[in-house]
Amino acid sequence: MRGEDRRAAILRAALEVIAERGYRGATLSAVAERVGITQQGLLHYFPTKEALLVAVLEARDAWDTGGGTRQPGEPWPLELYSSLVEYNAMRRGVVQTFSALLGESVTEEHPARDFFTHRYTAVRAAAADSLRAEFGDRLPGGLTPEEAAPLLVAVMDGLQYQWLLDPGAVDMPAAFRALLRLLGRAE
Repeated sequence: MRGEDRRAAILRAALEVIAERGYRGATLSAVAERVGITQQGLLHYFPTKEALLVAVLEARDAWDTGGGTRQPGEPWPLELYSSLVEYNAMRRGVVQTFSALLGESVTEEHPARDFFTHRYTAVRAAAADSLRAEFGDRLPGGLTPEEAAPLLVAVMDGLQYQWLLDPGAVDMPAAFRALLRLLGRAE
């Protein structure tokens, strides 16, 4: 197996193990075993558990954004957010891993805390840019894009938790489309 293929296999295995056990319960040996390599072989690619964690989180974001196909500073149309929610509804393991890590990261000194802190700063700014591109400086309800951005992000993440807990009762894509209607954007 080529180096980049092996690295991708390790990331997929880490995603699965973290989804099953959470970050604290995941071990490098469990990830290595799932890939079919030794722990020493895994350490060749990721020298620490923290390095593997950051790589998993960065890979998840790259999958979500299509690897950064958008130009820097170019806002995502709200339809793309809707598509992302639909895409996530097909990736239970990825959503589960992200949600487990997000929940754990609120504890002091968790290795993912800085990643999520910086990520949410960037995600809120990107959401505000998207809302401004769609509605201008005021949304139909009177909020500014900066006031509405944390709400948009909170709905997306909150829907994921609800869907993970009761997928039969929560239709993430439909609920997100309802939010867009509530914001004043016709679907």
